[in-house]
Amino acid sequence: MTDAGRLRIVRGLHTAIYIVMSVASFAVLYAGISGRSGPWLHVALALVAIEAVVFVGCGLKCPLTAVAVRYGARPDGPYDTFFPERCTRHTFRVFGPLITLGLVLNALRWFGLL
Repeated sequence: MTDAGRLRIVRGLHTAIYIVMSVASFAVLYAGISGRSGPWLHVALALVAIEAVVFVGCGLKCPLTAVAVRYGARPDGPYDTFFPERCTRHTFRVFGPLITLGLVLNALRWFGLL
């Protein structure tokens, strides 16, 4: 398999993970705002926790980005997902506060303070 083929696989996997993690992040926020919960919230919380451990363990960088770069990803062309790089460049700055807000709201609800 060529590096271009490997890059397509990495980008596809990374795009799928990005979508799943986006949904999980918004699920945590939704639960915090609405007070609704269920097994889906536990799954979302577990996914967010795993993502946080991976990010922190990799120096606040996604390890798949490094893999994509190894196979030819570059910011001015096909990068690490199938989304345009301008859409994903601020992921940490956008999702970090959303997840934090969701976790705080959920914690306040769990402790009966909201």
